Amino acid sequence: MDIRVQKDAFGIGAETDTFAARNKTSGAICTFIGQMRDFRGADKQTGEAIATMELDAYPGMADKQLLDLATEAKSRWPLDDIAIIHRYGPLKPAEAIVFVATASAHRGDAFAACEFLMDWLKTKAPFWKKETGPSGSSWVAALESDDDRAKRWEKT
Repeated sequence: MDIRVQKDAFGIGAETDTFAARNKTSGAICTFIGQMRDFRGADKQTGEAIATMELDAYPGMADKQLLDLATEAKSRWPLDDIAIIHRYGPLKPAEAIVFVATASAHRGDAFAACEFLMDWLKTKAPFWKKETGPSGSSWVAALESDDDRAKRWEKT
């Protein structure tokens, strides 16, 4: 597993190539790249432009929580490998924020685990976003839709 919380930018292609090289015999590799949008709100047509975003984190806590999350994913699906990279610090539109990759013998497990990891990253990981646009800066509130997506993974 490769779990990193970092301030520095990362290369999407390089990370994907490294992960694939590490998992040559896996039948499926699924990746997700989250990047900074250039608008605030749900719709690009009506949303306010965003110039920058400050992503704040608790690095020691975030590292542990991401490792725990990856361990949970490996307990739910037969995964060969997981990579999670999450940035913090100042970001500009189009910059990559998060990279998640899962490898498994079968695509269904790789897709499900990747989706699980992202749903839980959006709702449980200790990261906070502050967006700055023409009307000033504001902290981004958690979305109910993100919470709803994460609830489907709760064990009963």
